[in-house]
Amino acid sequence: MKALRKISNFIIVGLITLVAVLGFYPQKVIPINASGQTAIYSGNKNSGGVSIMVNVYENTDIVLEIVKVLKKHGAKATFFVGGCWADDNKQSLINILENGNELGNHGYFHRDHKIIGEKSNLEEINCCHDVVKALCGYEMKLFAPPSGSYNETTLKCAEKLGYKTIMWTKDTIDWRDNDVDTIFNRATKNLSSGDFILMHPKESTLVALDKILKYFKEKNLKAITVSENLP
Repeated sequence: MKALRKISNFIIVGLITLVAVLGFYPQKVIPINASGQTAIYSGNKNSGGVSIMVNVYENTDIVLEIVKVLKKHGAKATFFVGGCWADDNKQSLINILENGNELGNHGYFHRDHKIIGEKSNLEEINCCHDVVKALCGYEMKLFAPPSGSYNETTLKCAEKLGYKTIMWTKDTIDWRDNDVDTIFNRATKNLSSGDFILMHPKESTLVALDKILKYFKEKNLKAITVSENLP
């Protein structure tokens, strides 16, 4: 009887410990809004294409060089632009579009959309939209939350303004790790059709891009815009 009680106590203690551990390491929960919309982390697995996402708030000269490298390879990308950058770079916006690429919305001031509330979410997205439309007549439809930070309110606001919220499949973390080989490896490891690959206009990214686009061709994958890659 004592042995049985010891076993029971051991099981109970084990279960309590397991619950405590799971409490400290909860499963990732992807926000979803009331209409059932969530952020999109990848595209069509049968598209035969992958999408480079370039988030832009700086380094205009590198942005224009990235456009040249894309054109050289017959590739396209989606440039998610910050409104305060776009406001000063009308010709760059036009250059991006004239070379077959796509513009997306990255907010106006790179704020944390998870904490700023409904009014500010709407203002950030809408102000960026209005600036780009006024400068080049382009109607953006894709929104990439700065730093990937969003919640149900963000999704609701984006949808209200006619936007789909876009995340990424692969993050090169090029803003932090200034290393060409690291950027290449993160962009290409286990690459598959439909992937969204996040980049920024950094010097090392520009150097790595030529090699990355060559790798896409070797794998018979085409660099297409995010909109072209959506199911």
